[in-house]
Amino acid sequence: MTPTLIWTLVALIAIGLYLSWTAGRLDRLHARIDASRAALDAQLLRRASVAQELATSGVLDPAASIVLYEAAHAARQAEEEQREVAESELTQALRAVFAETPQVETVREVPGGVEAVRELTEAVRRVPMARRFHNDSVRAARALRRHRKVRWFRLAGHAPFPLAFEMDDEPPVALVDRAA
Repeated sequence: MTPTLIWTLVALIAIGLYLSWTAGRLDRLHARIDASRAALDAQLLRRASVAQELATSGVLDPAASIVLYEAAHAARQAEEEQREVAESELTQALRAVFAETPQVETVREVPGGVEAVRELTEAVRRVPMARRFHNDSVRAARALRRHRKVRWFRLAGHAPFPLAFEMDDEPPVALVDRAA
């Protein structure tokens, strides 16, 4: 064999290994996106469940209960393409119901209220973290998928282009102040 042929084979093997490594990295990023989306879905479901449970407990005034229950129910039943809007509406309902500290104190005073406020506070604090983690995973995968080598060699396969989850996740001030 001639040295040129050997160097050509070495170069082709190196390129193949590099492309294989990049495809594996992209696959791991997609798996991370799936895992972070599942964690986000779990946190959103937990938040909606806690809000719905609180709305049906009879602790809140009737108007607040209805607003909170309807928003939580809509968030739990939303189709995938309407999920971001429904979750944002639940966030807005939580901010409206728990806009002031006296409302939180009223809930804390009833039996089991301290636990309910603690659960809700944890739920509304975990959603932004889960969303941020998911969106960071999406950003990393998108950056890698934009590279020419990934597009030219179709290293992403048939995986759909990752989408970020954009929603209003600003927690109610009265709940955050209580936890701090």
